[in-house]
Amino acid sequence: MAFNIADILPLIIIALTALTSIKGFNDGAFFDRYKFNVGAISGKPKQWDRLLTSATLHGDSMHLIFNMMTLYFFSDTIIQALGIWQYLAIYFGSVVGGGLLSLWIHRKEYYYSAIGASGGVVGILFAAIALFPGMTLGVMFIIPMKGWIFGILYLGYSIYGMQTKQGNIGHDAHLGGAVTGLALAVIFAPVILEMNASYIGMMIIPLIVLVYFVLKKK
Repeated sequence: MAFNIADILPLIIIALTALTSIKGFNDGAFFDRYKFNVGAISGKPKQWDRLLTSATLHGDSMHLIFNMMTLYFFSDTIIQALGIWQYLAIYFGSVVGGGLLSLWIHRKEYYYSAIGASGGVVGILFAAIALFPGMTLGVMFIIPMKGWIFGILYLGYSIYGMQTKQGNIGHDAHLGGAVTGLALAVIFAPVILEMNASYIGMMIIPLIVLVYFVLKKK
């Protein structure tokens, strides 16, 4: 039986994330060094590595389990549709994309910190939705919903959360990850712009609303 890296790649990412998260649970110095922190990233020397390393840390076991379960469920969809390297580009690109949006949104809040792989996970999820907008998602594992409807609602909620600072959630990282995943899916498979144009267009509407709010604040 031939060895296939595609079968175990998501498991490797999940295992490494779990190991570093568990270490972070028990090692405060390790946690503080590698978490996302605006002051540390934008200071001197600039610790850009935190954009990636923060995705390997989580606040608690439930945060870790939820993110890794979501990543596991949608990884095969991306690998089979686009390939291994595209999968890696979407995951890590979305981690960085979410981090950069957070860095810009909170650029004057040097104390702002965040952790979690949510940006990358949401990027993988939205890439899957862009490819297969008609897929049925089990929201909260219970409520069935078409992927494109979930996408619109999720982006709308993320924008609302950003504007109102709703809960202790990194809405900006989620939004940045979602946009990056959506964009990279289109770049890697441009045919979906023709096949799923209406669905992708509807998901872009909340992003237009976000641009309006950002420009209005300026």
